[in-house]
Amino acid sequence: MSANSLQRVRDLCLTLPETTEKISHGEPTFFVGKKVFVMFADNHHQDGRVAVWLPVPLGMQETLIASDADTFFKPPYVGPRGWVGIVLDRISDDDLAYYVRAAWSLIAPPKLRRAEHPPDP
Repeated sequence: MSANSLQRVRDLCLTLPETTEKISHGEPTFFVGKKVFVMFADNHHQDGRVAVWLPVPLGMQETLIASDADTFFKPPYVGPRGWVGIVLDRISDDDLAYYVRAAWSLIAPPKLRRAEHPPDP
């Protein structure tokens, strides 16, 4: 396993409220509550990629893959549900942080999202 890549993902994910890390399907996986929002994938089925798999807003998967197929891909299992894979050595820390936060926001319960981002008065 690419320890540096995993630590990079871990550092981003574990800063988000109520996030936990567990091994799921043999890989480190990040949960908010009981729901997965980021899966780490180290050479999954020998695909040669060290990546994360995460949900993106409806329609965004196709757009991302079309814009940069070397960085973004449709992962097995969760790809048909609109998740995207991101090759970690092809994305900046800032951009990866954006996608991780967006994934957390898509999966976190509404009450937790509101607590994290209260409306303006």
